Amino acid sequence: MPARRHPTARQVRLGAELRKLREAAGLKATEAASLLGVNSVQMSQIESGISGVSEQRLRRLAANYACTETELIDALVAMATDRTRGWWEKYRGHLPTPFLDLSELEHHSSYRWDVDFLHIPGLLQTEAYSRALFSYVNPEFPEEEVQRWAQHRMERRVIIERPDPVPYEAVIHEAALRIRVGDRAGVRAQLTRVLELSEADHITVRVIPFDLDDFAGAGSAMVYAGGPVPHLDTVVRDGPHGTAFIDAHAQLGRFRTLFRRLERVSLEPDRSRDFIHGMAKEL
Repeated sequence: MPARRHPTARQVRLGAELRKLREAAGLKATEAASLLGVNSVQMSQIESGISGVSEQRLRRLAANYACTETELIDALVAMATDRTRGWWEKYRGHLPTPFLDLSELEHHSSYRWDVDFLHIPGLLQTEAYSRALFSYVNPEFPEEEVQRWAQHRMERRVIIERPDPVPYEAVIHEAALRIRVGDRAGVRAQLTRVLELSEADHITVRVIPFDLDDFAGAGSAMVYAGGPVPHLDTVVRDGPHGTAFIDAHAQLGRFRTLFRRLERVSLEPDRSRDFIHGMAKEL
C-alpha cells in the first residue's frame, strides 16, 4: 500500500496497536517483517500508520503474535479496511488536524463521555455560544474563519442527533454554566439548549455544584470516546501544547475510574435539570 504523507490519528492508532501486540509477543520488528515478507522499513511504516495493512496481513500478524482476542482483531481489521471519507474531510486544509481527528474518532465511537469545568461541552453548544467562544480565543480571526470553526463544531453534533445516536453522558461544573460566553440572551439560549438535549433518552447531563464539599477535581476535564472494544477507547485532552489523544491501557483505566467518580459526586440527572432550569430563570 502507498505511504501516507499525513496519517490520521485513527491510522496512527491502528499502527500503535499492532506494535503493542508485537511487543507483547516478545518479537522484534525485524522478525515481524519477515513474517509478512516485507523489510524493516515497511514494517516501521505500518506500525507508525504511514502505510496501511490488508486484512489478510493483519490477521496473519495477529496469529503469529498469539493474539486470541477475536473482538479486538475484528475491530483492528475494521480500522484497517475502513475507507470512510466523512463529512469532516471538507474541512481538511482549513482547520487544525486534531479537529478532524476528533470528528473521525467521534464518528466511530460506541459511546461518549464529556467532563468540562469552564465551558459547555462542544456537542451541547449552540452556534452563537461556539462563535462567541472562538471569537474570544482567536480575536485575530476574520469572521469567515470564526464561522468555519463554529460550523464544524455544529456538524459534530450529528453523533447525538442522527437516527442511531451515540449514548452520551456529560458532567458539567456549575462554573461552566455560569460563565457568560456571549450576552445574557445567548447564555439563556445555551442553558435552554442543554435542558432540551438532556430530555433525550440517550443523553445524560449531570452538574457539579459550587457548594460540593471536598472537591478537588477541577483539572479533570476530558473527552472519553468508547471504542468497539474497551482496549480501543480513547481519551482526548486539551493542553497548553495542543490536543493529546491518550490510549495507554493504564491511563484509560484511570480516566474511566475518574469519570465514574465525578459522576457519583455530581447531581442526579433530574436534580441537574432543575438546577439548570433555575439558572436559566435567573437570567
